[in-house]
Amino acid sequence: MKALVLFSGGVDSTTCLAMAVEKYGAENVIALSIYYGQKHNREIESSRKIADYYGVKLKTLDLALIFADSTCSLLNGSETEIPKETYAEQLSKTDGKPVSTYVPFRNGLFLSSASSIALSNDCSVIYYGAHSDDSAGNAYPDCSEDFNDAMNCAIYLGSGGQLEIIAPFVNLTKADVVKKGLELGVPYELTWSCYEGGDKPCGTCGTCRDRIRAFELNGVTDPLMR
Repeated sequence: MKALVLFSGGVDSTTCLAMAVEKYGAENVIALSIYYGQKHNREIESSRKIADYYGVKLKTLDLALIFADSTCSLLNGSETEIPKETYAEQLSKTDGKPVSTYVPFRNGLFLSSASSIALSNDCSVIYYGAHSDDSAGNAYPDCSEDFNDAMNCAIYLGSGGQLEIIAPFVNLTKADVVKKGLELGVPYELTWSCYEGGDKPCGTCGTCRDRIRAFELNGVTDPLMR
């Protein structure tokens, strides 16, 4: 059995990769790293280093053109600044809509693209790292359990029962993800989560704040913040 992991080089997807390697063996795991027009390439760099660390095959895909009209603050074409606030603070200003760092239907597109690649490479499962903190308050609706269930059903049906999604953290918090990763010895020092580029994480964007807190709740310091 072979698995494809949607792989950003961040905490959640790297923990998924570690789980897939443990279960199926590195020779049976493909990591898929997708460029979607983000303002830096640190994620892609981290993906390469981590794929090498685990000895898995890394595939890359460029979907930037699809998001060319988006004003999402993460993307190259956007003039909107990346917020330096918690997701809760951001959501208090969105009137129930997703936060400005939500890339339009990104996970739906990623999972659909990954499905075609997975089927072409005889993979039976796709892992991705959606977790409950991201879906809370509708910040990232394409990380929710309802979304995951709907996509899983569509992909299973559309593949003739050959392919399914595994989202091991969809009902767990980021702290739970880090706990699992620490148990597996995940090289978190190689990962990158910050929405900004640069040599060190900014420490103030939403994803940095969530990441730092997740490590703190496990009684350790984020290795990128030492």
